[in-house]
Amino acid sequence: MTISLFSVNVYLIAAAVIFSAIPFIHALGSGATLAVIDDDSSGTVCGIVAEQTTQRIECYRRGQIVPVTPNISFSSISGGRSYFCGLRSGNFTLLCWDPVSSNSAEFQEKRLYSSFTVLLENLAVGDTQVCATVVGSGSVLCWRPNDKPPRDRFATITSGSGFSCGILKKTSRVLCWGMNQFLGQIRNRFGDMPMLSLVAGDSHVCGLNSTGFVICGGSNSSGQLNVPQGGPLEYSGLALGAEHSCAIRKLNGSVVCWGGTGQFSANFSEGTSFELIVSASNFTCGIVSGNFSVMCWGPAWANNSSGSNPLELPLPPILPGPCVQSCECGQYPQYQNLCSGSGTICRPCPPNISAPALPPSTSPPPPLVSPPPSRSRALTRGLLAFAIVGSVGAFAGICTIIYCFWTGVCFGKKKVHNSVQPRINREGSSNNGGGAVISSSSPPSRSSTIRRQGSRIMKRQRSGTSSTKHPDRAEEFTLAELVAATNNFSLENKIGAGSFGVVYRGKLADGREVAIKRGDIGLKMKKFQEKESAFDSELAFLSRLHHKHLVRLVGFCEENDERLLVYEYMKNGALHDHLHDKNNVEKSSSFLNSWKMRIKIALDASRGIEYLHNYAVPPIIHRDIKSSNILLDSNWTARVSDFGLSLMGPDSDHDYRPTKAAGTVGYIDPEYYGLNVLTAKSDVYGFGIVLLELLTGKRAIFKHGENGGTPVSLVDFAVPAIMADELPKILDTRVGPPEMNEAEAVELVAYTATYCVNLEGKDRPTMTDIVANLERALFLCESSHGSISSGAISIVSE
Repeated sequence: MTISLFSVNVYLIAAAVIFSAIPFIHALGSGATLAVIDDDSSGTVCGIVAEQTTQRIECYRRGQIVPVTPNISFSSISGGRSYFCGLRSGNFTLLCWDPVSSNSAEFQEKRLYSSFTVLLENLAVGDTQVCATVVGSGSVLCWRPNDKPPRDRFATITSGSGFSCGILKKTSRVLCWGMNQFLGQIRNRFGDMPMLSLVAGDSHVCGLNSTGFVICGGSNSSGQLNVPQGGPLEYSGLALGAEHSCAIRKLNGSVVCWGGTGQFSANFSEGTSFELIVSASNFTCGIVSGNFSVMCWGPAWANNSSGSNPLELPLPPILPGPCVQSCECGQYPQYQNLCSGSGTICRPCPPNISAPALPPSTSPPPPLVSPPPSRSRALTRGLLAFAIVGSVGAFAGICTIIYCFWTGVCFGKKKVHNSVQPRINREGSSNNGGGAVISSSSPPSRSSTIRRQGSRIMKRQRSGTSSTKHPDRAEEFTLAELVAATNNFSLENKIGAGSFGVVYRGKLADGREVAIKRGDIGLKMKKFQEKESAFDSELAFLSRLHHKHLVRLVGFCEENDERLLVYEYMKNGALHDHLHDKNNVEKSSSFLNSWKMRIKIALDASRGIEYLHNYAVPPIIHRDIKSSNILLDSNWTARVSDFGLSLMGPDSDHDYRPTKAAGTVGYIDPEYYGLNVLTAKSDVYGFGIVLLELLTGKRAIFKHGENGGTPVSLVDFAVPAIMADELPKILDTRVGPPEMNEAEAVELVAYTATYCVNLEGKDRPTMTDIVANLERALFLCESSHGSISSGAISIVSE
């Protein structure tokens, strides 16, 4: 029987619509929001808790609820034979726990992996191995043991007993590696068959092929490969154990199981709908639709019930999927309550399903519409081609006529469009000039910051165009005006020093408060040339850079040997003074003595530096990032200042070698200082020191110990403690212990700082990465009950 072209199209559309509503696909060895762990005496079931700001993990074991540390948010978890692992929200840290060997009241974690530059997804825990894929590339990393996976790129992976399998990105075929006696049978069963999904049990693997049928391969000792007969996309939500397999019926969400000599019967589920299911060797658990409770059944639960009947666990509601920032194919119902306003839960996108192939022993479906028997195939094709070409031509003609009348081109007129500068938006934010609005309802999207970095056209529009020494936007003052504004540069008005001179507070004749930097007056030619160079550098850079988190240049003065720059006045001074000045050190009521405020200041400054690196044309390397060059205005908004040492960088990521290294001791990049290799990552190192200052309250180089002590580098003091999970020991005691969500935010800032101060630039994150991390950290603080309310400070950036 021949299936008409129309019937196939209708069939594919129907299948795609059906698939878009099916639950997530999870199983033993695959990352989900629910995980099960085998135990000699009883199983352990863990889930990511819903309806709370922090998506923490909570476990059920031997009739008791067991808390899991640390109390932070996770995106997915996966269980193996005796342990389980979790991927932290943000995908930068992988932690594991061992419930079987733990006799304590709570499970203690062991960090396997942490990186802010190489993020992970597709967590898969098997019998002995832990694997995950790298976000973007799809390459596989494995731990426990240090298995060597293939170098191929995978769309998804899953792990069983001593082996792992995955679906290749390019071909969608299955590739397996590891040690298992049934691995050859698994490979032979799947061959070159394209697959949509894949899950592993102990020694067998099942998945949906490209036509929507369940295909299984491997051990069949207890009938675990005997898939019940059904049509395409009949089943989803696969979960595999040692000798059984289960799936969720797409029609009503009920569960059907096969294999295991009937001990895993799920007839009870005919009236119960499940969102996802996972399996251990001898039991299966699922999240119930509606109330998101957890039910388990199977031989491991025989002491608690009849084995086949389910046991509802006393766990709180569990998330049916990870909370993320954006979705491509629709959101999950009730996501706002489930994610507590910190994200959304996505529905899976409809796959590209092939024309329905026929599984063994299945008859072809009858055509929905059959072609008339008297019409030949050639005639059908000809008419179809004619209809398509005719439709396209008619549509093009209509569009041409509309365009002609709308533009007036047909009548000798020409429509003129205004050139409007594009506006860059972040999720939950509005970005003007490189800043953003931090929303209290959802954290900013990381993907939006990456898109901004890639736009070269946008960078040119946002960077300014002036390249002259005396730009139109900078006022030119006379020396007499500035002498009057500063009371003849009196010592009472001195407020600091910059890269080429002393800074004075002044008040112009029109009432404006300004900061005036006066170049040092030296008789030697070399001194004059250095002053001239720094003056020209700041004037050239600041006249064309306009950003909320860069100090704004008001004007300049050149008379005889005098070189002066006039800036907007920063009422609250330098960050360095608030952290280290003797008059502020003992103050416990300082406005900066809250973690939320310190993280906000770090975020402000990072945005200013990101603007220099990514949006200025050509890019600018500051070369002197330090806490004394981060100033605070009347609203406590941080701004980067002092461009006297700045250089225009190459319009690429390649390094170049200036004549000599410049910077400040304690902040200067070791790679730049030792090898004279300057890149944007040199600014990242200095900013990492600033982050450590904000965390510890200590100077970049300070004296440690009794009787004055010996000079100690802040990096040597702080980084080992952070990496040893001893962060509380080094935090600034003036701020006080972080609250629950603040603790996660402070930890995120700490790990970001450790990566910023890596010895080699290639191992440091970009400023875009840093901005994304600090945005997430500030959002976490917004979600906690901090010492200052969100209304007490301005978090709006322009």
